[in-house]
This record gives sequence, C-alpha cells and structure tokens, in this order.
Amino acid sequence: MEYRSLGATGIRVSRLCLGALTISPLQRNLPVEAGAKVILRALELGVNFIDTSQFYRAYPPIARALQLYSGRDEVIIATKSYAHDASGMQKALEEALRELRRDYIDIFLLHEQESMLTIRGHWGAVEYLLKAKEKGLVRAVGISTHYIQGVRAAALVPEFDLISPLINCTGVGIADGTRDEMEEAIQFARQCGKGIYAMKALGGGHLLDRLDEAFAYLLQMEELAAIAVGMRNQAEVEMNVCLFEGRRVPDAVRMAAAAVPRRLHVEDWCIACGKCVEICSSRAMALVNGKAKADSSRCALCGYCGAHCPEFAIKVI
Repeated sequence: MEYRSLGATGIRVSRLCLGALTISPLQRNLPVEAGAKVILRALELGVNFIDTSQFYRAYPPIARALQLYSGRDEVIIATKSYAHDASGMQKALEEALRELRRDYIDIFLLHEQESMLTIRGHWGAVEYLLKAKEKGLVRAVGISTHYIQGVRAAALVPEFDLISPLINCTGVGIADGTRDEMEEAIQFARQCGKGIYAMKALGGGHLLDRLDEAFAYLLQMEELAAIAVGMRNQAEVEMNVCLFEGRRVPDAVRMAAAAVPRRLHVEDWCIACGKCVEICSSRAMALVNGKAKADSSRCALCGYCGAHCPEFAIKVI
C-alpha cells in the first residue's frame, strides 16, 4: 500500500481511505460487529485512514474495529460535522472523542461547505476547532465539499489544513460545474499548500460497473494524497486494495464483491424536485409522500436518476 503526507500536516495516510458512509445506518446499516469486520480487514491489509462523520452515526463499528486491531494507535480518523457555531462543534468533538474512545481526532472537517459565504457562516465552529487544535484535541482542520467554489474558497483560508472534494471520472455529483473545473480547483488548492483527499470516487455507487476506470482516473492525480471509497464487505475491501496496489483481482474476490445485492437508496434529504421522475426511462420513479421512491419491479439500477439529482440524494448501493 502506498502512503502519502496530507499537505503540511505531517499526517501520513494510505492512498486508499475507507469511507464509513457505506456501512452506516444511512446506507447498508450493518450491525456493529459486521461493520467492524469490514473495517478491520481494511486495516489488516494496510489501509490506515478512515473517513466518517457525525451525521453517518458510524462511530460504533469504527471503535469496535480499533479495539480489535493491534495497531490502533497508527490509524488516522477524519470526521466531519454540520455544526455552525462553537457550542455545536464542541458537542460534535466531544461525541467523536467519547464514541471513538480516543484522546484526539486526527482530522475534523466542516461538512459540505459550498463557498466562502458558508465557511464564514460556520466560522464560530472553525474557531472552536482551532482552539481544540492548540490543545491537541484535533490535529488538522478543513472542509468537505461538493462545490468547485468550496474548494477554491477553502484554498484561500490560511487556517485550513485540508480539503476533501467530490471528484470522479464522470463528474457526477459536482454541484456547480464540470469535472475539469473541479480538477483545476484541486490543483489550485494543492498549490496553496492544502492537503487533499477525494470523496465520491465511485459517484455514490453509479460507477461500480466502471470500477477500474474510476480508480485509474483518480490514482493518476498527483494532488490527491488519498481517495475515500465506501466498502460494503470484506470482498470489496480485498478487491479495492488489489486495485490500489496495481495487482490483479482474483476472480473469486471480484465475484464475491459483486454478489452483494444492489438497490436504489433515496436519502431523507430528498427535496421531491421530480427530476428523477423526468429522467427515468424505465418509468420506475415517482414522488410519494414528499419523497422520491423507486418501483423495484421496474427499476433497472442504471443510476441515471442519481446522476441528475441536484441534492445527491439517490444512490445505487
């Protein structure tokens, strides 16, 4: 496994980062022990970086995996919060420390920032994190974002160490522009000295059938210290590690990874805009009780609806 430094933080991470959203209650909702086994397998294979969030409610399986892993002190954890003021961020940090059973959090990010305007609107939370950093409770701070303007804004904030942008080979999910424009923003942020690790490498699940291409695209981007990938089972972990290490994936592993049933998942934050209904050629989508819903008997799991969702609320998982 290749390891890289995250900007000027002194934090060294595996190129493959385990994204905990996939095993969380928001997606696969794996029992704690099952989720811990997925994480533990990744740690055993050299992945030392886990990305999570207060919003995901995935701290219990992470804590359990760390309890089982002999090298737990070497694991890097990044978490995020939507808190906008000092009080909310204090609660978020205390929750993370308590539930993860840690004395400090390596990386703490403002979750899903859009622009300099939203960053300034969350500045009370940033100030709290900076004080926590001075006390050794946090090692690095920054933002995650689906926005090109979010990346460019954070690059100009001297207090930020890190940025976690949405980027993938098709650009699906980028909220305010194209893949090429996001690439340029990432290059600018790296020139500004920011550590960068990518998210939504597989477009929320839409690029699972283009896995090799999706990973190859991101792995050639020198600006990215790491790439966060959601993994649903141990077979997916083993497959992704092979791909990141440039090794052939055994047929049995690839088949086992593909054997997990797939379904269309609509997040609670769906705004019922109807764009998924308009785009669905299978006529599988409808608005029911103020939320998009798929008719599983008609849904082809093509993922086109999610690619047109302005809120990134629909995923094939």
